[in-house]
Amino acid sequence: MATIDVLGSVIHYEESGDGTPVVFLHGNPGSSHLWRNVIPRVGSGRLLAPDLIGMGRSGKPDIAYDFHDHSDYLDAWFDALGLDGVVLVGHDWGGALAFDWAARHPGRVRGIAFFESIVKPMAWEDLSSQARERSRRIRTEQVDGDLLVRQAFTGGVLTPVDDKDLKEYLAPYPTPESGRPVLAWARQIPLGGEPAALIERIEAYDAWLANSEDVPKLLLTFEGSPTLLIGREMADWCARNIASLETVACGEAGHHVPEDRPEEIATAVADWMDRHDLR
Repeated sequence: MATIDVLGSVIHYEESGDGTPVVFLHGNPGSSHLWRNVIPRVGSGRLLAPDLIGMGRSGKPDIAYDFHDHSDYLDAWFDALGLDGVVLVGHDWGGALAFDWAARHPGRVRGIAFFESIVKPMAWEDLSSQARERSRRIRTEQVDGDLLVRQAFTGGVLTPVDDKDLKEYLAPYPTPESGRPVLAWARQIPLGGEPAALIERIEAYDAWLANSEDVPKLLLTFEGSPTLLIGREMADWCARNIASLETVACGEAGHHVPEDRPEEIATAVADWMDRHDLR
């Protein structure tokens, strides 16, 4: 593990190997721990997995923890490490941050693999009735970040994580105040045109995704759980609107798929990288 000072705080990250930088970006409410069973199976490369600011072992500055904050700290981390010619692998909000970074730094990205990520603004009607109710409750009520972590890694997976791994995910949030980053992420799901500033960022990276024919992209899809974000309709949208996209089905999983299908994810990413000479 390593840490680096950025913007007056600290980013923790895992790093192994050398060669092409391959950056694994987690989402909410995870950390670099999400990739523990994926990275060792990917093969060669300089494999890096940061904890987003306020999450995992990274610092907790007094910020809003909105998308723009996470983007700023992630930008500073990429720059502090001098990362260029990068392959990005993103899950959940990590996928959105990967798209956003690539769209703003097109000369520094070689490829993007993503799954269960926010690929476009959504309407409330896109959600199941259960998901709509959950989203409304999170946006209007004070929800404990600890509860969101427990729900993610017991209900958002097909097989609940064991006690040791659950403790690892819970460790950054011992108090309600420390869980602010988790709740802030949950309240930013782009629904019904809000948050407006985030919708603008998503539309900007959607435009880049549609026109970046020179950058290979990989979508991993899954099935078998009502918690999944990218189903058949969303995957079809990606096929129509994302340039140079390949799609690989990786079996049954819950939304936090690296917990359920680490080997399938690693194999698909490694094979795709080899096909496109991305190492």
